[in-house]
Amino acid sequence: MSWTVDQAHTAIEFSVRHMMISKVRGSFEQFEISVQADEDNPSASVVEAKIATASINTREAQRDAHLRSADFFNAEAFPHMIFRSKSFTMQGSSRGVLVGDLTIRDVTREVTLDVEYLGQAKSPWGAVSAGFNAATKINRKDWGLEWNVALETGGLLVGEEVEIHIETELVKQPEAQAAA
Repeated sequence: MSWTVDQAHTAIEFSVRHMMISKVRGSFEQFEISVQADEDNPSASVVEAKIATASINTREAQRDAHLRSADFFNAEAFPHMIFRSKSFTMQGSSRGVLVGDLTIRDVTREVTLDVEYLGQAKSPWGAVSAGFNAATKINRKDWGLEWNVALETGGLLVGEEVEIHIETELVKQPEAQAAA
């Protein structure tokens, strides 16, 4: 069964330490997510996501421009981050673990996301939607995002650990008609 992302009801957000004392939060505004779900056998489900690196938004134009530069995402040379799932394991009736490969700047590393299934609902217009939360933490240096500045008071300007939070609503796609 094929599902696609409802852009208006989905957010891909992150947070990272700033100067060791606070967190900067941001999001990616442009993305595609598709899911091939097997409701009888959830472990056979496949998730793919394509996220536009130039769509980063931290609500600070100068910082966003720096994050798009070669110091970080190098959005001109590497316009997308790609996630492709490798496995999904249920852990109870509404939780699971999604393992997949995340590619940033042509570097691919395995990541594990904790997933929560929030249920399904039918809209007044007849579409069936399903809601999910997913979260993980990564070390940005594992993908070559190494730029930093040492602080006079000790520590670094930008933290290495990045927390990723995804809230998504997926819409069930109509089944293909059998060929006549």
